[in-house]
Amino acid sequence: MTSKSAGRLALCLLLCLGVGILESYVTRPEIPVWYAALAKPWWTPPPVVFPIAWTILYILMAVSLWRLWDRAAPSAPRASAITWFLIQLALNAAWSPVFFGWHGTRTALVIIIGLLIAIVMTMIAASRADKSAAWLLAPYLAWVAYATTLNAGVVAMN
Repeated sequence: MTSKSAGRLALCLLLCLGVGILESYVTRPEIPVWYAALAKPWWTPPPVVFPIAWTILYILMAVSLWRLWDRAAPSAPRASAITWFLIQLALNAAWSPVFFGWHGTRTALVIIIGLLIAIVMTMIAASRADKSAAWLLAPYLAWVAYATTLNAGVVAMN
Protein backbone atom coordinates (compact mmCIF):
# COMPACT_ATOMS: atom_id res chain seq x y z
CA MET A 1 0.00 0.00 0.00
CA THR A 2 1.38 3.39 -0.96
CA SER A 3 1.37 6.33 1.43
CA LYS A 4 -1.26 7.99 -0.78
CA SER A 5 -3.48 4.91 -0.48
CA ALA A 6 -2.92 4.70 3.28
CA GLY A 7 -3.80 8.38 3.60
CA ARG A 8 -7.02 7.83 1.70
CA LEU A 9 -7.90 4.88 3.93
CA ALA A 10 -7.23 7.01 7.00
CA LEU A 11 -9.51 9.76 5.66
CA CYS A 12 -12.28 7.25 4.94
CA LEU A 13 -11.95 5.82 8.46
CA LEU A 14 -11.95 9.33 9.94
CA LEU A 15 -15.08 10.27 7.99
CA CYS A 16 -17.10 7.15 8.80
CA LEU A 17 -15.97 6.71 12.40
CA GLY A 18 -16.31 10.46 12.88
CA VAL A 19 -19.99 10.24 11.98
CA GLY A 20 -20.38 7.51 14.56
CA ILE A 21 -18.59 9.49 17.25
CA LEU A 22 -20.69 12.59 16.59
CA GLU A 23 -23.88 10.52 16.70
CA SER A 24 -22.84 9.02 20.03
CA TYR A 25 -22.81 12.49 21.59
CA VAL A 26 -26.52 12.80 20.84
CA THR A 27 -27.39 9.19 21.60
CA ARG A 28 -25.55 8.37 24.84
CA PRO A 29 -27.30 10.85 27.14
CA GLU A 30 -30.72 9.63 25.95
CA ILE A 31 -30.13 5.89 26.56
CA PRO A 32 -30.59 5.72 30.35
CA VAL A 33 -33.68 7.94 30.55
CA TRP A 34 -35.71 8.56 27.40
CA TYR A 35 -34.77 5.42 25.44
CA ALA A 36 -34.98 3.20 28.55
CA ALA A 37 -38.54 4.40 29.15
CA LEU A 38 -39.76 3.54 25.64
CA ALA A 39 -41.75 0.40 24.95
CA LYS A 40 -39.55 -1.60 22.56
CA PRO A 41 -40.05 -4.75 20.49
CA TRP A 42 -38.99 -8.01 22.13
CA TRP A 43 -36.18 -8.42 19.59
CA THR A 44 -34.41 -5.25 20.75
CA PRO A 45 -30.85 -6.09 21.81
CA PRO A 46 -29.31 -4.69 24.99
CA PRO A 47 -27.81 -1.20 24.55
CA VAL A 48 -24.23 -2.55 24.78
CA VAL A 49 -24.67 -4.27 21.38
CA PHE A 50 -25.17 -1.05 19.42
CA PRO A 51 -21.73 0.61 19.78
CA ILE A 52 -19.98 -2.68 19.03
CA ALA A 53 -22.06 -3.33 15.93
CA TRP A 54 -21.80 0.24 14.68
CA THR A 55 -18.04 0.41 15.13
CA ILE A 56 -17.62 -2.68 12.99
CA LEU A 57 -20.08 -1.36 10.42
CA TYR A 58 -18.41 2.05 10.20
CA ILE A 59 -15.05 0.35 9.59
CA LEU A 60 -16.55 -1.80 6.83
CA MET A 61 -18.18 1.30 5.34
CA ALA A 62 -14.85 3.12 5.39
CA VAL A 63 -13.07 0.27 3.64
CA SER A 64 -15.84 0.20 1.03
CA LEU A 65 -15.47 3.93 0.38
CA TRP A 66 -11.69 3.59 0.28
CA ARG A 67 -11.94 0.81 -2.32
CA LEU A 68 -14.18 3.01 -4.44
CA TRP A 69 -11.91 6.02 -4.11
CA ASP A 70 -8.53 4.32 -4.26
CA ARG A 71 -8.96 0.98 -6.05
CA ALA A 72 -11.76 1.48 -8.56
CA ALA A 73 -10.86 3.04 -11.88
CA PRO A 74 -12.25 6.54 -12.41
CA SER A 75 -15.59 6.07 -14.16
CA ALA A 76 -19.23 7.07 -14.12
CA PRO A 77 -20.17 4.01 -12.00
CA ARG A 78 -17.46 4.89 -9.49
CA ALA A 79 -18.68 8.50 -9.29
CA SER A 80 -22.26 7.30 -8.88
CA ALA A 81 -21.25 4.87 -6.12
CA ILE A 82 -19.35 7.56 -4.22
CA THR A 83 -22.27 9.98 -4.58
CA TRP A 84 -24.72 7.38 -3.27
CA PHE A 85 -22.29 6.53 -0.48
CA LEU A 86 -22.23 10.16 0.65
CA ILE A 87 -26.05 10.37 0.44
CA GLN A 88 -26.48 7.30 2.62
CA LEU A 89 -23.84 8.57 5.06
CA ALA A 90 -25.73 11.87 5.39
CA LEU A 91 -28.97 9.98 6.08
CA ASN A 92 -27.12 7.82 8.60
CA ALA A 93 -25.80 10.94 10.31
CA ALA A 94 -29.30 12.47 10.41
CA TRP A 95 -31.04 9.50 12.03
CA SER A 96 -29.58 9.65 15.57
CA PRO A 97 -30.18 13.38 16.14
CA VAL A 98 -33.77 12.98 14.96
CA PHE A 99 -34.52 9.77 16.88
CA PHE A 100 -32.55 10.39 20.07
CA GLY A 101 -32.03 14.15 20.09
CA TRP A 102 -35.49 15.31 19.00
CA HIS A 103 -37.35 12.13 20.01
CA GLY A 104 -38.82 12.18 16.50
CA THR A 105 -39.41 8.47 16.14
CA ARG A 106 -41.79 8.81 13.18
CA THR A 107 -39.52 11.17 11.28
CA ALA A 108 -36.59 8.90 12.08
CA LEU A 109 -38.54 6.00 10.57
CA VAL A 110 -38.88 7.95 7.31
CA ILE A 111 -35.15 8.71 7.40
CA ILE A 112 -34.14 5.11 8.04
CA ILE A 113 -36.35 3.86 5.19
CA GLY A 114 -34.62 6.41 2.96
CA LEU A 115 -31.30 5.16 4.34
CA LEU A 116 -32.19 1.58 3.40
CA ILE A 117 -32.96 2.67 -0.15
CA ALA A 118 -29.76 4.70 -0.35
CA ILE A 119 -27.66 1.75 0.88
CA VAL A 120 -29.20 -0.49 -1.78
CA MET A 121 -28.51 2.16 -4.42
CA THR A 122 -24.93 2.50 -3.14
CA MET A 123 -24.43 -1.25 -3.37
CA ILE A 124 -25.88 -1.42 -6.88
CA ALA A 125 -23.70 1.45 -8.06
CA ALA A 126 -20.63 0.09 -6.25
CA SER A 127 -21.08 -3.36 -7.78
CA ARG A 128 -20.47 -1.77 -11.19
CA ALA A 129 -17.20 -0.22 -10.02
CA ASP A 130 -15.84 -2.63 -7.38
CA LYS A 131 -17.80 -5.71 -6.31
CA SER A 132 -15.86 -6.00 -3.04
CA ALA A 133 -16.84 -2.45 -2.12
CA ALA A 134 -20.47 -3.39 -2.66
CA TRP A 135 -20.26 -6.59 -0.59
CA LEU A 136 -18.55 -4.78 2.27
CA LEU A 137 -21.85 -2.93 2.71
CA ALA A 138 -23.97 -6.09 3.00
CA PRO A 139 -23.68 -6.35 6.83
CA TYR A 140 -24.57 -2.65 7.05
CA LEU A 141 -27.66 -3.20 4.91
CA ALA A 142 -28.71 -6.14 7.08
CA TRP A 143 -28.20 -4.18 10.30
CA VAL A 144 -30.09 -1.13 9.03
CA ALA A 145 -32.95 -3.38 7.90
CA TYR A 146 -33.02 -4.82 11.42
CA ALA A 147 -32.79 -1.32 12.94
CA THR A 148 -35.72 -0.28 10.75
CA THR A 149 -37.86 -2.97 12.36
CA LEU A 150 -36.81 -1.67 15.78
CA ASN A 151 -37.67 1.91 14.82
CA ALA A 152 -41.03 0.79 13.40
CA GLY A 153 -41.69 -1.19 16.57
CA VAL A 154 -40.98 1.84 18.75
CA VAL A 155 -43.35 3.92 16.62
CA ALA A 156 -46.09 1.28 16.85
CA MET A 157 -45.68 0.73 20.60
CA ASN A 158 -45.34 4.34 21.81
